[in-house]
Amino acid sequence: MVEVIDFSEQRSVMNQFMAEIRDKKYQQNRLLFRNNIMRIGQIMAFELSKRLEYKPKTVTTPLGTLDIMLPHDELVIATVLRAGLPFHEGFLSVFDHADNGFVSAYRMYTNREHTEVGVHTEYMAAPSVKNKTLVITDPMLATGGSMAASIEALLKTGRPRHIHICCVIATPEGIEVVKDVLPDGSCIWCAAIDPGMNEQKYIVPGFGDCGDLCFGEKL
Repeated sequence: MVEVIDFSEQRSVMNQFMAEIRDKKYQQNRLLFRNNIMRIGQIMAFELSKRLEYKPKTVTTPLGTLDIMLPHDELVIATVLRAGLPFHEGFLSVFDHADNGFVSAYRMYTNREHTEVGVHTEYMAAPSVKNKTLVITDPMLATGGSMAASIEALLKTGRPRHIHICCVIATPEGIEVVKDVLPDGSCIWCAAIDPGMNEQKYIVPGFGDCGDLCFGEKL
């Protein structure tokens, strides 16, 4: 079974950050938008850290020693370029000892009306995820095609112990697509789950194209 967590159902400051990045006026400042994407990643990373395995470690201070429970998992944080970069940075600021992976998986319209979408994966740089905890960050989980392609590409480097999929906004359709390629025991973390997509496969109400809002429009 794959667990799905929707933070919009909880009371936290994450909802404030989500309200801001959805606001058209707030989106006019790329720095503020990127910072909120990063902060959402930080909060989600903190919540995810509660699911890791911990072991005690003795730490020596100037005045003595004490045992502290520290995370024991070997983490690989992977992101889908380019929109995932600020989100990834938020996770990396919390899990600063983690290895990193990057996948270039992007969607392409396959018909003239821009209503049918295919996914192309052309680049990956990642360590082996064998026996590690794999965290894949991508702000938008719309059709689920890019995420499913990224999962399949990363699993070619080995079979991880645990998989966490982390996104800012998801759709029920995208979640179901990703569930089909995840092993039991995986978890999908969402800051919000929106009702669906428009004909061009953009999440509605969503907040638009995350990559364009972070970095500027592409050709």
